[in-house]
Amino acid sequence: MSHQQTISSEKITSDLLPQKFGKPGMIWTAFLVVLCLIGLFAYYRQLRYGLSVTGMRDYASWGIYISNFVFFVAISLVGSLITAIFRLTNVGWRTPLTRIAEIIAVSAILFASIIIIVDMGRPDRFWHLFLYSRLQSPIMWDVIVITTYLVLSVLFLYFPLLSDLPILIQNSKPGSRIQRLYKFVGSFWKGTAGQVALSGKAIQIISVMIIPIALAIHTVTSWLFATTYRPGWDSTNFGAYFVSGAFLVGAGGVLVAMYVFRRAYKLEAYITEKHFDNMGKIVVMLAFLYLYFNINEYLVPAFKMKKAEEHHLVSLLTGDFSVLFWSAIFFGMILPVIVLLIPKGRKPLPAFVMGILVVIGAWFKRFLIVTPTMLSPFLPMYDTPESYKTYWPTWEEWSITIASLAGALLIVTIFVRLFPIIPIHETIEENEQIKPEQV
Repeated sequence: MSHQQTISSEKITSDLLPQKFGKPGMIWTAFLVVLCLIGLFAYYRQLRYGLSVTGMRDYASWGIYISNFVFFVAISLVGSLITAIFRLTNVGWRTPLTRIAEIIAVSAILFASIIIIVDMGRPDRFWHLFLYSRLQSPIMWDVIVITTYLVLSVLFLYFPLLSDLPILIQNSKPGSRIQRLYKFVGSFWKGTAGQVALSGKAIQIISVMIIPIALAIHTVTSWLFATTYRPGWDSTNFGAYFVSGAFLVGAGGVLVAMYVFRRAYKLEAYITEKHFDNMGKIVVMLAFLYLYFNINEYLVPAFKMKKAEEHHLVSLLTGDFSVLFWSAIFFGMILPVIVLLIPKGRKPLPAFVMGILVVIGAWFKRFLIVTPTMLSPFLPMYDTPESYKTYWPTWEEWSITIASLAGALLIVTIFVRLFPIIPIHETIEENEQIKPEQV
């Protein structure tokens, strides 16, 4: 029996209601806002002077923006993993983690959409994508699945939130702006048996729909690379390679968020060591899976060693990108497996540290998917400026990228200030279903 099962409904409500920011929360929010403002200034410079302010050139025409896009798409898959799959398989310990996963998914996929616009040299022509779209283009497939996944993710966040709105309205200051917000968001929700049944069916339908869409979004993203004839991308393994990596970084992101929310909001009775233990085991399984696809992705080309592939592989394994490559493999996959296989390694603090390593390693892994390949064309670089043979992001690119990450965190931060990060109504229901003899 967990401690959560003995807590009264009033105590659960009191513990899980959104809390005002203290001084650390205000400093954190201000820090994120400053990063976003710096990024906006950098983007203004990019709009004014064009993509020449970036480090991208003829060969490295995709850079840190596309790496960041792939990262956001990857971590957004956590919504389907934690919420949809766990809900459909009736995993009992999922409840405290579902909303964490859902808000991460929504913020990530939203900024994936934004960062791809940032990468465009003429964002004022973005509407051409819809007016002159062609289904033969993999870019259009990505637009369709990202838009669909964003809509489903928002609904997946919204529908389970409805049952909490009456509690939030009742416990907020009458006539306050935040109470008006709650009433606006859930003005139609009365909590009747018919509404509850309809909402439950809607959640089940979305749970079924979002899984293939989630798999499709990262598979289609991988096709954007695989259908481009370049060393390192010319692979039929790319879809599974991308999906397995996405599940890993998503699970790592949830581990990090679990620890932060647990400490910041004193949620030890709800996000227990059991949750860290279970999520740690899931991260181990996903890390093994991603390691398998990494071995497959690099071993087969290395065995054949085509001339064009040779330059790409050498740059990764022993060349300019080797330190980054082996660090991402070891710290992002191997070390988390070693630590999380040990029961003590699945305690909250070490699991949190391993989650951070997984997320950081995953970001740099996306950078390694993009940049070394762009600098390893099939035709050798002859009579080109030296600057075209290398790529390193400028301060504008770093600022915009960091701002996008800060923006995603800012959405999560604001959401937690307004809404409970652990479902109140669902937690109370589970608590009431415990039989007296079990307690």
